[in-house]
Amino acid sequence: MRILAAVAIIAIAVTTMPASAREVVPFQASVSPGTIVIKTAERRLYYVRGDGTALRYRVAVGKPGKQWFGEAQIDGKYVRPAWSPPAEVKRDNPRLPDVIPGGAPNNPMGARALTLNLDEYAIHGTNRPSSIGTYASYGCIRMLNEDIVHLYDQVNVGTRVVVVP
Repeated sequence: MRILAAVAIIAIAVTTMPASAREVVPFQASVSPGTIVIKTAERRLYYVRGDGTALRYRVAVGKPGKQWFGEAQIDGKYVRPAWSPPAEVKRDNPRLPDVIPGGAPNNPMGARALTLNLDEYAIHGTNRPSSIGTYASYGCIRMLNEDIVHLYDQVNVGTRVVVVP
């Protein structure tokens, strides 16, 4: 009986753990420390450290047909950014306003955004945490708000971002 009680307590503890998805994992790659590597099929973002490890975060990635692969750089860092839907998003959702203010509950950018130097893509938070771990966006990388705040503090404008299948 004691074993069953212990298993039940552990199960309750695991299901009530905080939603943070970051962890330190071994990571061997041919990229420099400080690089962000996004593995789309895994729906994981890795922030490469200099000691053979990386911070790994669960993310949401682009829906099939909306994904992109290649290299970019962070070209902006924003706290609670306003959001203007790109033309494709607006076309698919014509009722969206032209601008959603930063901090608004319906703002898809969440707590922070790291914009990239290509097209209209960003790594950003989300007010829809249930989307994390899925194929959900038009190409942006979504993170839990607490995780984007953590990553935001680790990176600088100019940080290299590599997105692979």
